Amino acid sequence: MDIKVYPGRLSGQVAAPPSKSVAHRVLICAALAEGTSVITGISGSKDMEATMGCLRALGAGIVQNGSTVEITGIGDALNAGNGGGSAETGCTGAADSASGGDRQAGSPEPAELDCIESGSTLRFLLPVAAALGRTAAFTGRGKLPERPMSPLADQMKLRGVTFSPEGRDCLPFTISGQLTSGVYEIRGDVSSQYISGLLFALPLLSGDSEIRIIGELQSASYIELTLGSLKDFGVEIRRTESGFAVPGGQRYRACNAAVEGDWSNAAFWLVAGAMGGRPGAGQDSREGAALTVTGLRGDSSQGDLEAVNILRRMGAGIGSETGDRDGLTDMTALRAELMPVEVDCGNIPDIVPVLSVAAAAAGGTTRFMNAGRLRIKESDRLAAMADCLRRLGVTVREDSDELEVTGGELRGGCSVSGYNDHRIVMSMAVAALCCREPVIISDAQAVAKSYPDFFEEFRRLGGRADVINSGK
Repeated sequence: MDIKVYPGRLSGQVAAPPSKSVAHRVLICAALAEGTSVITGISGSKDMEATMGCLRALGAGIVQNGSTVEITGIGDALNAGNGGGSAETGCTGAADSASGGDRQAGSPEPAELDCIESGSTLRFLLPVAAALGRTAAFTGRGKLPERPMSPLADQMKLRGVTFSPEGRDCLPFTISGQLTSGVYEIRGDVSSQYISGLLFALPLLSGDSEIRIIGELQSASYIELTLGSLKDFGVEIRRTESGFAVPGGQRYRACNAAVEGDWSNAAFWLVAGAMGGRPGAGQDSREGAALTVTGLRGDSSQGDLEAVNILRRMGAGIGSETGDRDGLTDMTALRAELMPVEVDCGNIPDIVPVLSVAAAAAGGTTRFMNAGRLRIKESDRLAAMADCLRRLGVTVREDSDELEVTGGELRGGCSVSGYNDHRIVMSMAVAALCCREPVIISDAQAVAKSYPDFFEEFRRLGGRADVINSGK
């Protein structure tokens, strides 16, 4: 789908969509639990579809009604004979120990796990399926089959898991065998999702395990999200000097939970507010137009809340207000003259594309460092943003691990590729607001991966975005 986005200005109030990162984790914990959990705040995105579909294939009972999902976990089947869990309102404390050998879901049939384009689904559930002793066929689409899996696959092969065809570590593949407990060594600078996947899986094994992180851990905030979800569902993880100690024989316990608002997607609106867009006829470009994002947690473990601090360093006027709604925070962004900064991207890779758009409107050169992992996302995001911004008239320099953006006037009047990447499409829609002429963005349907309602909200806030080629 191609969409034509016109220069303009957004204002008003928009609710932050549910956090995809949190939702993946809560759904997985609920699916592994004894008893039934009720989870509120699940979006209708493609990534959520992927995770819930794979969890059903592993035996979880999932009923969705709008944004509420009721999950009957497989924990009772895993722990048959050891006493079942019961549904609870709220969350449990420490996990109980379970006796016996490594536990299996009990189904002899291979599980068909279609991860669609969700890297989180694949990396989280690959070791989980192996810990359950399931033969499982993993498939995916888009760029997902090209994304690396060998760091995690190599460790699993050392611990009883076979990948077929032999030697294949990229999708599609089938795994078989029973994952065993022990020491797992994972580099900290490749993907925190490998570590999270092991944190979900290893408590299910009968023996104790250890995760040793080699080198510096990046995206540490995502590990914090995983640890928080595990704790809520009654699973104990202990930190060590080199990583984590994972006691075996644990049971996940049912937990009712609400998914918090997503800071990653909130960043698109905050940048749009800070940049201000182009005023309409007769409007003074210095006039502010407030854009408020509601439903965020100011104390969130999501690393992408750092967007607020970065935008403030750039000179953006961003205020917060916490009301009586369960401690949720409203963030308001006002137009400002933005300044260049240096940004370490090691813990915030997902918001680099939209921050590079803010940099395009700032005077001077903004440098994004430690950004090499963006090359193995849904697209090569460093190359994609460099290409798109250059087409808008911005000076950009990229190398293997950095992006430098020199701000100036954004011309527009061109077509750019969305690279079938939701974050590239949304970033370019925000950039188009500040261009002299409209911008045509291809692959606009990619927003369905994480934020299906993005363009509906964009229009409601005053933006103009016309579909000019539906792709049908």
